[in-house]
Order: sequence, then C-alpha cells, then structure tokens
Amino acid sequence: MRINVTRSSMPAMDEYMEEIRSLWDSHWLTNNGEKSIALKAELEKYLDCPHAELFCNGHLALEALLRAMGLHGEVITTPFTFASTTHAIVRCGLTPVFGDICPGDCTLDPDKAEALITDKTCAILPVHVYGRLCHVERFEEISRKYGVPVIYDAAHAFGVTKNGVSAAAMGYASMFSFHATKVFHTIEGGCITTGDADLCQRLCVERNFGIAGEESTPGVGGNAKMNEFQAAMGLCNLRRIDGDIAARKLLYELYEAELSGLVDFLPQQEGVVSNYAYLPVFFSNQAQRDQVYDQLKQQQIFTRKYFYPLVTQFECYQGKPGFDPAATPVAAQRAAAVLTLPLYPDLTEEDVQRICAAIRGVIA
Repeated sequence: MRINVTRSSMPAMDEYMEEIRSLWDSHWLTNNGEKSIALKAELEKYLDCPHAELFCNGHLALEALLRAMGLHGEVITTPFTFASTTHAIVRCGLTPVFGDICPGDCTLDPDKAEALITDKTCAILPVHVYGRLCHVERFEEISRKYGVPVIYDAAHAFGVTKNGVSAAAMGYASMFSFHATKVFHTIEGGCITTGDADLCQRLCVERNFGIAGEESTPGVGGNAKMNEFQAAMGLCNLRRIDGDIAARKLLYELYEAELSGLVDFLPQQEGVVSNYAYLPVFFSNQAQRDQVYDQLKQQQIFTRKYFYPLVTQFECYQGKPGFDPAATPVAAQRAAAVLTLPLYPDLTEEDVQRICAAIRGVIA
C-alpha cells in the first residue's frame, strides 16, 4: 500500500456540504463573503492575534505583505526554506541576503543575521520550520536596535506557541500557508497576521487589484482573494485542528521511539508547543539519506528531501551574486542530510512501524 509523505485532512463530506449550502442561496462566491468573514474572525480568535487578512494562497500573501510595506533594498533571510520565501523577495524587486542557520532547530541564526545588516537592509525574514520557532526574542532585540522590521514566514507554524504567546503575534507581521498539505488548510490559501491596522488596509487593497473603493484605485495590486469554498473548508477544518495536532504528536513520539539511535531528531524547544507540522530526521551523510529515500520509494513509501537543495543551489539563481551555498555551511550540511517522513493524522501506528522497519533495514 502506498504511503505518501503528507495527506490532506478533510472533514466529513456531509459537514462540508452543509457548510457550503448557503452559497447556493447567496450566489456570493468571492470578494469577502460570509464564509471568509466568519473564517477571519475564527482565525483571529484561535491564533490569538489582532488581525488576520485572508489570501488565496500563502505565496501571494507574502508578496502582498512585502509590497504593502513599501520595502526597498535588501531582505536578510535563510536559504533553508521552501522556494516561495526567496521567490517572493525576488519577485518584489528586493535582494535576498542569506544568513546561516542554527543546527539545533534549522532556523535563521540571529547572530549571523545581525552581522549582515547594512544601510541597505529593509527587513529581516526568518522562517519557522517544521513546527519549530525562530529565536524570536533575539530578533525582537535586533529589530529594536536597528529599526528594521522582522516579518516571519510562518507557513509551518499554525497554532504554535511559545510561553503562551502565539506565533501569529510575533514580529511586525507573519505569513501563514493554508495549502492542502499543511496542518490546517483551506485547500489552497493563506493569511497575514499583524497588529498594525493600517497595514491591514493596505493588504486589502493590494489583494484586490489596488482598488480601495468603487471609484478609487490608489495603487497597482493583484488578485489574491480567498474564495468562499476555500473559507468553508477552513471553517470545517478549524473545528478538528486540535485533534489533528494531538494525533500528529502521538505518531511523532512513536517515530522517536522506533528510530532512537539510528537517525537524529531535532530537539524539542523549551516553552514551545509545536503543531508537529513535519517530521524531519537527519542521517549521517547525503549518501545514506539518498539510499534510504530510494529504498523506501521502491517500497511505495514516499518521503521528501525537505529542504533540499538549498534555495541558493536552484538553477534559476545560478551565477547570481549572493547565491553561494558555501557561505551557509550549516544549512548546506543540514539540507544534504534531511529527510521528512510521512506524518498526518490518518497515518496508523502500523504504517509508522512499517516505515521504521524499512529504514532500519536500509541502515543495517
């Protein structure tokens, strides 16, 4: 039986059908309909943040944020991330500057980031990874010291807290992805959370072609609105999110027990309540990682080299100044050794034991 690295959580069909039933009465399918309004309110409550603005996907949400902030210059970020983070920076006419990561959590090293600040720096964009958080206290200090805003790519951090503080309330703003493979999803989708009400107004204009009113278009924007079917899926999935995270945690702990001493797991972070978004393990070298990946694939177990290659190794950036993987050796080492294993609420304990037995067989 095939086991994929992720599988979308879905409500019962009857529940979703009941949620969208009213759309056949209203015929209001997009442009801030009742489902989007309801989801926005529920997310602000669940994520414990002042404002959450919805988008059709996380990538366009991040691009809208960078544009709405009116940034110009360099953005310090990490190469250990999904393509979207860097592509958004580049597509907005900004220059990414890459700092190395901390080996213990694979997030941007704040000391390395601080050393990269110049008069051209307009923002710092760290990335929370795998349900673990960046060193938010240090980044807050750096932001105050240099007057540079910190915005987070929080695609992996839905519902994550540290010492009771939501990831959605950290930094100047955060981007969350609601892609179908995420802990919480709206099929496709995303949002920006922030405490700045003025930024919210700019984001609303940016996602709606730059239109601010019936006869007012003050800017050049795009189309990045969430539709009502997406929002309805989100309302359904939000009702089950705590149970999904609890199921992920139990499976994660089973993996740890089964593979202890064979592979390296990232340590849990003090004070952080994770969402167990992904299950990364690290092998002794790239050859061993690749061998496990290939052997598991032959057994219909599909893992993911996530994140490999580094963004700085992408073909589209070859030869461009600043895209040098040798400049971030910790990130390069982690990328060469990482493999994310299947993890989703519907995965069974028997599935986990099958996966772990296959890994032990390859390593032995």
